[in-house]
Amino acid sequence: MKKINFDKIIHREKTLSTKFDGRQAYFGNSDVLPLWVADMDFEVPESVQLALQKQISHAVFGYSFYPESLYQSIVDWFALQHQWQIEREWILMVPGVVPSLYATVLATTQENDGVIIQSPVYFPFFSAVTHNHRRLVINKLQNHNGHYQIDFDDLEKCAQQGAKLLMLCTPHNPVGRVWNPPELRKILEISRRYNLTILSDDIHCDLIYSNYQHTMLQTLAKPEDKIVTAIAPSKTFNIPGLGLSALVVPDADIRSSIKNEFGKLHVTNQNPLSIIAFEAAYRGGDDWLRQLLIYLEANCDFVIDFLQKNIPKISAKKPEATYLIWLDCRNLHMSDAELRRFFIEDCNLGLNPGAVFGEGGSGFMRLNIGTRRELIAQALQQIKDGISRLNPNDYCI
Repeated sequence: MKKINFDKIIHREKTLSTKFDGRQAYFGNSDVLPLWVADMDFEVPESVQLALQKQISHAVFGYSFYPESLYQSIVDWFALQHQWQIEREWILMVPGVVPSLYATVLATTQENDGVIIQSPVYFPFFSAVTHNHRRLVINKLQNHNGHYQIDFDDLEKCAQQGAKLLMLCTPHNPVGRVWNPPELRKILEISRRYNLTILSDDIHCDLIYSNYQHTMLQTLAKPEDKIVTAIAPSKTFNIPGLGLSALVVPDADIRSSIKNEFGKLHVTNQNPLSIIAFEAAYRGGDDWLRQLLIYLEANCDFVIDFLQKNIPKISAKKPEATYLIWLDCRNLHMSDAELRRFFIEDCNLGLNPGAVFGEGGSGFMRLNIGTRRELIAQALQQIKDGISRLNPNDYCI
């Protein structure tokens, strides 16, 4: 097995990278250390590189279609990695997970219907509801000393408000939970009682740390359960910019409705490079992924240890999944505006403010650790130095 050098320096500036070249627009400062957008600073697996190089060398980029081998790569990957037997006919190829959120909301609900989301959560969940004139129903996660749990009593009350759809983030972004089988079964029980459709966003399902096991919700389901599962190799293998994902929808009527929503705008993403990379990742990326998880988990441990020893005002619980760490900055006693300014101006860091993830996100920041450890250490030192320069009269620290 070829050893991957995740400490390799890769310059991403001037490559049209949102994470790097979008800093001025988002933070008002092009020099902040960017640890925000959820992509990684690592080279993709060699299998993906070689497949793309071969396709590019052909030098013709005409109209393309989805080959059967692409569908089979999904079936094979999820059978091997997640013990989930996917039927070929369940799969819809779609242009990214976020468009899938929007299309599923449109396909399974009507205007003013309630849609349950569990905040704090990935912010497109909110816009997928509100931009489509549906009604947000918030089932706020419970924070127990950094360990988040679902408030099932409140979830039942939310379902009783006439909600039609539950949007589940699993593993959860940004809090890093891997929902376990008992929790998932409770979700299914509530969905059956109130005839809820569940949109399960499993885009981070392969990024699971030691001692945890991700369970695909559909593997616990009964035939009558209505579940739409969003999957993609994009986060796992660092190819989100190629914009191709899949929906797995056993229910034929729901599948047809979602397909119709994309068809209304003739939205397709039959880009030959996206297709090639998608299949190559699932076909040949497993060794790369195993090494990645070891490196990312060491990054997690490094962050948690540094915070505990050097920055007691900021705390975090080691995530069970994802390459995102949810920093609890509430002991700095700053407003969200002050917190954002502090990280940009005093720490020279570009992080995602917790407030954008909705209720429960105030006072938090999301840190992307999908980069070389040298930069993680630099970022943490900048936070430590920034806090040391704070005037206690300004921020009650």
